[in-house]
Amino acid sequence: MTARLPMYAELQVTSNFSFLRGASHPHELVLAAAALGHAAIAVTDRNTLAGVVRAHVAAKQVGIRLVVGARLDFTDAPSVLCLPTGRAAYGRLAQLLTLGKRRTVKGQCRLALQDLCDRGEGQMVVALPPAIVDAGFAAHLERLRRRFGQSLSLAAQHLYRGDDAARLADLGALADARRIPLVATNDVLYHGPERRPLQDVLTCIREGCTIDAAGTRRRANAERHLKSPAEMARLFRRRPDAIVRGLEIAAACRFS
Repeated sequence: MTARLPMYAELQVTSNFSFLRGASHPHELVLAAAALGHAAIAVTDRNTLAGVVRAHVAAKQVGIRLVVGARLDFTDAPSVLCLPTGRAAYGRLAQLLTLGKRRTVKGQCRLALQDLCDRGEGQMVVALPPAIVDAGFAAHLERLRRRFGQSLSLAAQHLYRGDDAARLADLGALADARRIPLVATNDVLYHGPERRPLQDVLTCIREGCTIDAAGTRRRANAERHLKSPAEMARLFRRRPDAIVRGLEIAAACRFS
C-alpha cells in the first residue's frame, strides 16, 4: 500500500513586490510551489496586491491554486495576513489598501488595525506573532478574536534560533486557550535557498549598510524558502492541525 503524501498550502509568501524584502518574482514562487507539490500558495506582499496578476498567470500555467491576499502592516498593532474569500471581500481589501496609500506619500501605506476591523467582512485573517510573544500580543490576539471569530488564525513558524520547540508550544497554548486555530507557515522570502545572498543584499540596501556591517539585520540562515509538504509536515509533527488549517484557509478563499 502506497503511503499518502502530505498536503500543504503556503500562505505567508513575500515576493519582490515587497520592495527590498522579497528576493523572488511572483512567478518563480508559484512555479517552485507547484514543483514541490503544494496544494496552494498565497502571495501576501506588504500592503499591496501588485504581484497577484503575475502570480495568477503562472498558477494557471502549472495548475496550482493561487490564494489572493496581502500582508497588512499597521501603525498601531502587529501585522496580519488578509485573505479575501470572495469577490466582494477582495473589493473591500482593495479599498482598504487604497485608503492607506492615500494617507501618505507614494510608495507607502498607513493603516491602523481599526481600518481592517471596519472592512473585515469576508476576510480570513492570520495574526503574525512577533519574535517575542508577550502580554501585549495576547491582548491584540483577543481583540482580533472578538472581531473575526472563526475567520481568525494564528501563524506559527520555525525561526531556527534553537528554541523552536518551546516557541511552537507557547504559540499553540496561546491559540488553544482562545480557541484560535494555529496555522503553519514558513514566512517565505525567496523560492529557493540559493536566493539568500540576494536577499542579504536587498536587506543592506534597505538598511543603508554594507554586508560586513549588517550584523543581525541579515537573516541568520537560508531557511526562508519554500519547503516541501513533507518537510513542513515534519517540522509541525507535534501540531499537524496547523498544516490542516492552512489547507482549510486555502479552500475557503475562492476568489480568483
